[in-house]
Amino acid sequence: MFKKQSEHQLEVLKRNARAGKISRRSFMEGALALGATIPAAAGFWATDVKAATPKTGGQFRVGLDNGSTTDTLDPATYNSRFQIFMAHTRTNFLTEIGSDNLVTGELAESFEASKDAKTWTLKLRKGVEFHNGKTFDANDAAASLNYHRGEDAKSAAKALLESVVDIKVDDAQTLVIQLSSGNADIPYALTDYHLIMLPADKEGKINPQEKTGTGGYVLENFEPGVKANFKRFANYWKEGRAHFDEVVYSAINDTTARHNALLGAELDAIIEVDYQTVDMLQQNTDLRIDEVPSGTHVGLPMHVDVAPFDNPDVRLALKYAIDREATIATVLNGHGSVGNDHPIASVMPFYDASIEQRKHDPDKAKFHLKKAGLESLSLSLSAANTVIGGAVDMALLYSEMAKKAGINIDVVREPDDGYWSNVWLKKPFCMSGWGQRPTADIIFTLGYAAGADWNESHFADEKFNKLLIEARAELDSKKRGEMYSEMQRILHSDGGTVIPFFRNWLYARSAKVAHSGALSSNWPLDGARGAERWWFA
Repeated sequence: MFKKQSEHQLEVLKRNARAGKISRRSFMEGALALGATIPAAAGFWATDVKAATPKTGGQFRVGLDNGSTTDTLDPATYNSRFQIFMAHTRTNFLTEIGSDNLVTGELAESFEASKDAKTWTLKLRKGVEFHNGKTFDANDAAASLNYHRGEDAKSAAKALLESVVDIKVDDAQTLVIQLSSGNADIPYALTDYHLIMLPADKEGKINPQEKTGTGGYVLENFEPGVKANFKRFANYWKEGRAHFDEVVYSAINDTTARHNALLGAELDAIIEVDYQTVDMLQQNTDLRIDEVPSGTHVGLPMHVDVAPFDNPDVRLALKYAIDREATIATVLNGHGSVGNDHPIASVMPFYDASIEQRKHDPDKAKFHLKKAGLESLSLSLSAANTVIGGAVDMALLYSEMAKKAGINIDVVREPDDGYWSNVWLKKPFCMSGWGQRPTADIIFTLGYAAGADWNESHFADEKFNKLLIEARAELDSKKRGEMYSEMQRILHSDGGTVIPFFRNWLYARSAKVAHSGALSSNWPLDGARGAERWWFA
């Protein structure tokens, strides 16, 4: 126990050193007191702390997952992490999530709401240049947002902009968003990875396949499902950002292949580390492992309008049939926290810790099956490792657990390529993955509001939807929290998704790749912004 505490304290000491909070002398004294050797402590300071001064140059090679031949540049179609990383590399948003996981302005220098949160005024930055030389202005911002609105819009972000009545251009640097009802989370919603800023044409529309953006890197080549190549944009408006000369994203969906490429120095960073082999990687002095708790989760959505999932007791039986602690231990090797069948994690605002934690209980599962008029149940569950490394094994583990409750689950291994286009949202019972969203409203709106494009369980509850609208407009934090608590309880008892755990981001980089300060938790590799925020030491 003492050894583990010392190791934890040493890691805290190292984080403070990287962040520049302590001197070399204080670090050395503290490290030696915690059992570190002089060579090890001095070596850390030389390689990790001195590396905190950004340098420009080099080719940053990253291994990503979720790459698919169906990927496009059209932001309305983004549904994979490969596309998400491309968005954060070649383009900007009006707002962004900082390393403190709070919203801040990006292309919007400031944002201000009316007292009823129905009118938002955004002041845009001056002098921001697109890669093609055009100057970014409010017309570009309006066109980029409007692309995701309207009856014909096919974007998953449409649900986030449903309450937008009008988007006005007051002047070249001022954008006014008018809503039908108040929304205190508009600045957070504008960070959604679909809502990239693209140049508008003379008719006030964008070309969704446009390559140019305002980001730190220019897209030179894109082979869907294979690779994307970028070069540094010389006129990038953010000072002290985008340090690499080139960035190369390779689609490597197989976890082992990514590991081997990193170990063989063919890559400089990888998006996911296999939870089962991370201990081995941590022993490699040429690598660095970053671990960040998050609201990212794996879910098992059921179409609640399709039998037998239309029966709430069947859904409860399936929730009681999974052993959450055992799943975390087996699938995540302990690198996660227990889920409770709603998408709000303990690291997120408005999490309700008072909701009773659901545990593995085969007898309760049998009880609910019996209430549904069933003695046993047979189902098919679609899974693919693109959801998470070991997803198929997780599904098989769940199948074994469910047998104790009289539930027979046939695991169907689906192809990784095209899973998000051909299986997710289409099969009535499958595995899915959700990255952390910055607010409860955004995850509820995208994944649980009736009629939302990404409502993967087809959940539709009148009270839930009423609370969603009311909470969105409520500026009193206490009242808002009470509403979100009730919504979590509704999903916990009646929702159509089993959420067994929230997983920590666990990714790896070469020791030559440096960063400083806290890491954003909304996406891996520092909020999908490693290319912008990191450098070669």
